[in-house]
Amino acid sequence: MLKPALKNDRYLRALQQQPVDRTPVWMMRQAGRYLPEYKATRAEAGDFMSLCRNTELACEVTLQPLRRFDLDAAILFSDILTIPDAMGLELYFETGEGPKFAKPVTTLKQIEKLAVPDMGSDLKYVTDAVSLIRQELDGAVPLIGFSGSPWTLATYMVEGGSTKNFSKVKKLMFAEPQAMHQLLDVLAESVIQYLNAQIEAGAQSVMVFDTWGGVLSPRDYQQFSLAYMEKIVKGLTKTSEGRSVPVTLFTKNGGQWLEAMAATGATALGVDWTTNLAEARQRVGGKVALQGNMDPSVLYASPQRIEQEVQEILKSYGRGNGHIFNLGHGIHPEVDPEHAAAFIEAIHKHSPQYHD
Repeated sequence: MLKPALKNDRYLRALQQQPVDRTPVWMMRQAGRYLPEYKATRAEAGDFMSLCRNTELACEVTLQPLRRFDLDAAILFSDILTIPDAMGLELYFETGEGPKFAKPVTTLKQIEKLAVPDMGSDLKYVTDAVSLIRQELDGAVPLIGFSGSPWTLATYMVEGGSTKNFSKVKKLMFAEPQAMHQLLDVLAESVIQYLNAQIEAGAQSVMVFDTWGGVLSPRDYQQFSLAYMEKIVKGLTKTSEGRSVPVTLFTKNGGQWLEAMAATGATALGVDWTTNLAEARQRVGGKVALQGNMDPSVLYASPQRIEQEVQEILKSYGRGNGHIFNLGHGIHPEVDPEHAAAFIEAIHKHSPQYHD
């Protein structure tokens, strides 16, 4: 089926460091719990994973923020833990406690039984959602597909859910490094196939979320996280529908490793608020575009304070191309949607002066 021409490709152009009229903007977790319409749709679905698996409702919540705000991209509504769930670990969500697995993986024997999920059956609900969202977007803005990084997925799989001290996953990493590498290897291959399936279904850009890479030492980050993200970048479909498919890597608290991340071949890097954007731009030397990097908590402040922060970040990046404005992590559930609107309007108002 011939897909409609893209009416707004500002985000894709910025990823390629091409000229744009203003800095494009989208928000991590822009489809989510801060929106009353999302809460209503989730209630209709029954629970979070039922919402993810319902093609029509996943499409609906993906489009909700675009009806409210003038954003430059849509991001697929899904979860980073769909791959381990498809591997048989049985993902579920406890209210107030985040994701959990009924069958965590802790031994080499369990790891050896893991296989790359079948994208055409086990994860078809994700690619079906991508196809429907592309159809419903009708070329308005590009669609971003995504996955968790192998290290981040492994963290949840071994810990059985969220963790504060990462004791189980680090014990496996240090006590049985070969078992950990075997786990990361099957996850990297799964992520490659998963993102390529999303691209085939219509995703025009993809992002790898390395939420927990920042808990590793520099040596261990290179060996257990970055090496597998580099493998993913190399294995991804490079072009689709006659244009390149950019890939963004984002390691939370990973600002110290930007040069190494830029050397992977990624198109862009996500930057959180703990890194100075001017310094980040200088350090990557034009190798990659940069996405970020406002502290999501600024959205609790007044619209005037939000506008001031936007101006400071724009000034920090400076003139020229290759910046995608975003929060440094996902928008918080308690944020007033009007404050998100003020954030987006401030970027529209103040960013054109930084572009020719």
